[in-house]
Amino acid sequence: MDKIKMTTPLVEMDGDEMTRILWKSIKEELLCPFIDLNTEYYDLGLKHRNETDDKVTVDAANANMKYGVAVKCATITPNAARMTEYDLKEMWKSPNGTIRAILDGTVFRAPIIVKGIEPLVKNWHKPITIARHAYGDVYKNVEIKVPGAGKAELVFTGEDGKVIKETIHEFKTPGIIQGIHNVDKSIESFARSCFNYALDKKEDLWFATKDTISKKYDHNFKDIFQEIYDNEYEEKFKAAGIEYFYTLIDDAVARVMKSEGGYIWACKNYDGDVMSDMVATAFGSLAMMTSVLVSPSGVYEYEAAHGTVQRHYYKYLKGEETSTNSVATIFAWSGALRKRGELDGNKELQIFADKLEKACIDTIESGEMTKDLALITSIDNPKVLNSFDFIKAIRTRLEASL
Repeated sequence: MDKIKMTTPLVEMDGDEMTRILWKSIKEELLCPFIDLNTEYYDLGLKHRNETDDKVTVDAANANMKYGVAVKCATITPNAARMTEYDLKEMWKSPNGTIRAILDGTVFRAPIIVKGIEPLVKNWHKPITIARHAYGDVYKNVEIKVPGAGKAELVFTGEDGKVIKETIHEFKTPGIIQGIHNVDKSIESFARSCFNYALDKKEDLWFATKDTISKKYDHNFKDIFQEIYDNEYEEKFKAAGIEYFYTLIDDAVARVMKSEGGYIWACKNYDGDVMSDMVATAFGSLAMMTSVLVSPSGVYEYEAAHGTVQRHYYKYLKGEETSTNSVATIFAWSGALRKRGELDGNKELQIFADKLEKACIDTIESGEMTKDLALITSIDNPKVLNSFDFIKAIRTRLEASL
């Protein structure tokens, strides 16, 4: 068969460790044999980010803005140990955080449903999509380690010279202080992205914070969502037969556990980070969770919801066999290719993305899977494949479907 052509480049952001190894294998086995792959490549591996003073991350995000669709491999956000391991110039910020700030987007994460991988919550029959705000809060924090007794104050100085001041705490002993912020413009973008996504999916939208405790910070989120819903989306939601409601985060957690799924749960940045991992794990595996960053201007960035699989990478470097689940990374590629096809009117590319995803699911449902799934599957006598044989098994089914 002739390779599928692409008219517009896809922005490709390479990453780190075991996911970088799988990234190469996915391209070689599942993409390049069938697609005349057209990408603008950026190496977001930690070594190259260090060499470029992390400019490559900004360049990749700007390219994403230019071309509209990107696919990203998992990357390292360095800590003190990574500073030593990679001999870094400084502790570079999260690439995801940098990209999210530039795109001003919302992250939507949803589990990949496969027969034989049953959710730990027995009444979850439909996917639960986490909509995570992608700017500010703890991810843009400023911190002080308090050395001893003293007074901590929160101070805002307006351009007109007016000062607003609040006492945070009168320290008698050493402690810590953290300052976080958000901006109305980003919260408004978050709200509209969530409302639009709910209308596209025709699913109910929940939003939850802790406004009873955080009477200004969290309450601001609640008020902005409600105002935008009332003024712009209420009639559209009624016409679509879907519902929007706000509730406290602790009430939302209780409702989620009792629900059957099938809705979008909007969360602030940190809440979304934690809850998406909880939902992914309860549905089966972090490696079975899709993630797409959507900006209000219609820019998309697809990635897996998990990290770089460091432990498997160290085994791989020693020449030991690994059984690493690559499904979420494959779905990042398929999601980006499908969206590229939609925007370009390229039906062949969209059909290929659908068939690639079906090949992944069919492989698992036939009993061939990686170790993480074999440990939890209800399928009798599953065949455990190593990282690369699993990708090859998917290729066999993909070739048959093409």
